Amino acid sequence: MTETAIDPHGPEIVTEGTGWHEQLGDRAELDASFTAFAKTRADAVRELGLRVEAAGPALELPGLLVRNRRFWVHNEWQGNRVVGCRAGEDLALTVTDVAALEDVLSALVGAEPTDLQGPRWVLSDPAAAQREAQHRAVEDARQRAEGYAVALSGRLGTLRRLSDAPTHAGPVAFAARESAGPDVHSLGLEPEPVRVTARCTAAWTLLT
Repeated sequence: MTETAIDPHGPEIVTEGTGWHEQLGDRAELDASFTAFAKTRADAVRELGLRVEAAGPALELPGLLVRNRRFWVHNEWQGNRVVGCRAGEDLALTVTDVAALEDVLSALVGAEPTDLQGPRWVLSDPAAAQREAQHRAVEDARQRAEGYAVALSGRLGTLRRLSDAPTHAGPVAFAARESAGPDVHSLGLEPEPVRVTARCTAAWTLLT
C-alpha cells in the first residue's frame, strides 16, 4: 500500500469549533457583608466586631466554607465635614453541601447582614466539564472541515494547528436581602444548570 506524501506547505482548511457541556451546579457561592457606623473609628470597628461575632454560629454551619474575608473602614462625610466612620467586612462563602443551602441561607439572613447575595451555582470539578466541552469543540471543528474538504473534492488530512479561545461558565444568581426574612425554604432555591463552553480554531491538511 502506497502512503500519500503530505506537503507541510500544501493547502489547508481552517475551521472554528464550539462545544459546550451543561450539568447541575453542585456548589453555591454567596457574598455577605456586615457594616457598622459610629462617631469614631474605634467605635465603628468595635460595633462591627460584635455584629460579625454574633454571625459566628451561622458562619460555622456544616457545609459552609468561608473562602475570603475583606475588612475595610472609611470616614463618612456630609458635605465637607466628617460626621462619623463606617467599618465593614465582606465575606466570600461557598456552600459545599447543596442540601444544606436553605438552612445556611436562613441562618445567614437571621444574622442580619447588611447585604447578602447568592447563590451563584458552580461546579466542584469544572475541569471534567471543560474537557467534555473541549472534546465537542474539536469534533465540531473536524466535522466542519470534513464538509469543506468534500466540497473541494478532496479529503481531510492531519491536524496542523489548534488554538484555544477563552472559556466561560454561566452561573445563575439569586439575590437575598434582610427584607426577605429568615425563612427562605419557600423560595425554591434548587441547583441550576451550569454551562461550560469551549471554542477552538483548527487548521487541517487538505488532501486532493
